[in-house]
Amino acid sequence: MADLPRSAAGNRSPWLIACIVSLATFMEVLDTTIANVALRHMAGGVGASQDESTWILTTYLVTNAIVLPVSGYLATALGRKRFYMGCVALFTVASLGCALSPSLGVLLLCRAVQGIGGGGLAPAEQSILADSFPPEQRSRAFALYGLTVVTAPAIGPALGGWITDNYSWHWIFLINLPVGALSLFLVSVFVQEPEAVKQDRASFLREGGGIDWVGFLLAAVALGSLQIVLDRAVIDDGFWSPTITWLTVACVVGFVALVPWERRQRAPAVNVRLFGYRSFLGAGLIMFLVAFTLFSTTQLLPQLTQDLMGYDATTAGLTLAVGGLATVFVMPLAGRVTGWVQPRWVIMVALLWSGGALLYATRIDLQVSFWMVSWLRILQVMALPFLFVPITTAAYVGLPPERTNDASALINLMRNLGASVGISVMNASITHGAQFHQSRLVESASASNPLWTDQLHQAEQALRGAGVGDWAASAAALPQLAQQWAAQAQALAYIDAFWELGVAVLLLWPLVFLMRDMPKGEAPRGH
Repeated sequence: MADLPRSAAGNRSPWLIACIVSLATFMEVLDTTIANVALRHMAGGVGASQDESTWILTTYLVTNAIVLPVSGYLATALGRKRFYMGCVALFTVASLGCALSPSLGVLLLCRAVQGIGGGGLAPAEQSILADSFPPEQRSRAFALYGLTVVTAPAIGPALGGWITDNYSWHWIFLINLPVGALSLFLVSVFVQEPEAVKQDRASFLREGGGIDWVGFLLAAVALGSLQIVLDRAVIDDGFWSPTITWLTVACVVGFVALVPWERRQRAPAVNVRLFGYRSFLGAGLIMFLVAFTLFSTTQLLPQLTQDLMGYDATTAGLTLAVGGLATVFVMPLAGRVTGWVQPRWVIMVALLWSGGALLYATRIDLQVSFWMVSWLRILQVMALPFLFVPITTAAYVGLPPERTNDASALINLMRNLGASVGISVMNASITHGAQFHQSRLVESASASNPLWTDQLHQAEQALRGAGVGDWAASAAALPQLAQQWAAQAQALAYIDAFWELGVAVLLLWPLVFLMRDMPKGEAPRGH
């Protein structure tokens, strides 16, 4: 296409290219959410303890976080199509290694390689989409791509629960093999490496083409340390652990050194100068916030339903799948609306809706039905397409065309960081909230408190009615009440978590004013 010299479609329809490049990210995001559900089964299969099993997730997230910010640099240095196909191949081969792993050590190594491959997929794909569509179609292209990002986390828990309940955990990784092979074939045949992208690489190599090893090392230290701290802090007693303390120091030092170093480089491994573009900064911050709430609630709801309501893994996953189905129908509308209305106004309304939905979720209790839980999820994710599409589209506004790779890498980094920070913070909030509420409930356990004595009496009467003797009923009533209090305390902690998330979203919506208005009647442009 003459007017799109950087298009990967060549003389083919760009919609075909959009479908092809979305396939691998769907595979990667789906696999990540399935692995979360099957963690216990994987740990048992390789003889790992519950504590050791968390490294199966952490190892993937660490290498994924390290590769994400430098993927734009690598795509320019290696060639975008070559880099993308290498990531797909690496992820697919590593999936086979995970399925065949005989021990925890081998599984962790394969998960690390998986993370390297998975980290480069989304940035390369979004760069291809941004370059292959004219401005007036770009929002709809990102809406199509967005289906993979928002539906895979919804389908993953249900599919993962079904696989682990009915088959072996090995199939969680083996299902990636045909998808990866199909993706490689389609990309090699249909996706083009445009001449303008080849010229970018040639220019990069002419100017030295050296690897920014210092920037890469600083990014690896900062992001790798941060990911480990986020995943292990609660498990390892926070800053009481010397390991967590030193990793926190390494993270801070890495970030403090990274920014000034990269600002001075002609070809930085992490192009932090992009945050100087106001629209890109606003898009990145809001993407962080959206991922914070989406992924933390994606983990909170299955935990709540399994731990406190007795759902099995499949049923708990289905509560998310219903919401994912709703986004499938809403996503095309979001693509059209973003083409008609200034992106920041779409984002503002969607943030207010999302915040209100999270506050509405505080109505939940342990007696609610499956459909009520599903409805609460639907209310939240209905706003998601109207966040993801305009944020992703607006991120490229005003950027030089040769910076598309770097922009895709950083916007996806903000999404992953938001997800990791959100899950870590909200898990800590649940843990401390449950302890707080349980201590308050225990304080009320006094013979002088008529409410407590009445509850104790009712528990004894219920046990006697079930055929338990008087002495045994008196002995069992207190432990039974303590168990009920623990469940109530945990439920209150979940309610607090939804309230905190809702308030945060409602307070931070003014971030939309960092974004610039588009010329009237014109979609956001990355050129």
